[in-house]
Amino acid sequence: MNDEWFVLGLSAVFTLVLSWGFRTLPQEKWQILAALPKTKDGNGGWIGQNITFYGVFNANAYVLGVAVFILLMGSLSLPLTGVVVAVAALLAVCVPAASLVARVVEKKRYTFTVGGASFVGILIAPWLVTGLNAVMAPSAAIPVMPFLAAVSVGYAFGEGIGRLACISFGCCYGKPLCRCHSRIRKLFEKRSFVFLGATKKISYADGLEGERVIPIQAVTAVIFCGWGVLGVYLFLKGFYFAAFFTTLAVTQAWRTASEFFRADYRGGGKISAYQIMGGTSILYGLIILFFFSEPIFLRPAIGTGLGYLWRPEIILFLQILWAAVFLHTGRSRVTGSSLSFHVIRQRV
Repeated sequence: MNDEWFVLGLSAVFTLVLSWGFRTLPQEKWQILAALPKTKDGNGGWIGQNITFYGVFNANAYVLGVAVFILLMGSLSLPLTGVVVAVAALLAVCVPAASLVARVVEKKRYTFTVGGASFVGILIAPWLVTGLNAVMAPSAAIPVMPFLAAVSVGYAFGEGIGRLACISFGCCYGKPLCRCHSRIRKLFEKRSFVFLGATKKISYADGLEGERVIPIQAVTAVIFCGWGVLGVYLFLKGFYFAAFFTTLAVTQAWRTASEFFRADYRGGGKISAYQIMGGTSILYGLIILFFFSEPIFLRPAIGTGLGYLWRPEIILFLQILWAAVFLHTGRSRVTGSSLSFHVIRQRV
């Protein structure tokens, strides 16, 4: 398959998905997917466990990011065992870090932060793959810089699509337009988000239901997915250093800048811990370039990478990953429900 056609196809798919999400997900009905009866409430009804679309879109984001990683690694015809072990080890650290970092920074037990998880992943990724190469057979070794480039590009796609989860739940929201500078109001006047529903986080945390706010999640999604597409193209052309650092620098720089347009609580202080993490990640990426600057002569082939994704063990791995992330993030810990059931006598 021609690299250019593949990249154009990716662009078209993400344009359609994001356009649908921006129009649809701020609505109230796109927060709760289902409510499952959990325990009796003593009045003949049930206390329900809410299952959210946040979990669905979050699981989609993780699977997309990992699928892109496997696609790029597979395009280099690297051993499947090494690729799967490396990504599984990275996920084993980053998935729990999403809640642990939020607990430390925001002092909240029942929340997640992709920014914190990505920071932990960036810190450990080069040394993780170096350590795995030391214990695995030489035939399963993974070149460090292509690995980091694939991780960075996969992360860009994952977080970009992951913003749909935030739109659905009403979290990570922007400032009200009425409190912004006139230029900001003019820029987003016809592109603002209006969230509906008392259980959206923007409603119960800041009382901004029905208010026009900066669509910061949408801007982030467009920047991350757009740069992810460019990162794929750079990778397929063999520019691994550029694919790694430009994707890392743009995503983390925007992560830092976007905090100034957000209204949700991000910890105390004018400069949040997440902004410090973003800036530190860019500097850390520069250091990594010096440590792993050896030339790479592997030539990617997109058809080979697509073949890796079609292998039964990879399909099963991605399905298990989707289910695990969905169960971890889809069970709402901050909303509840009351359920009652009855017989429709006219149909008996």
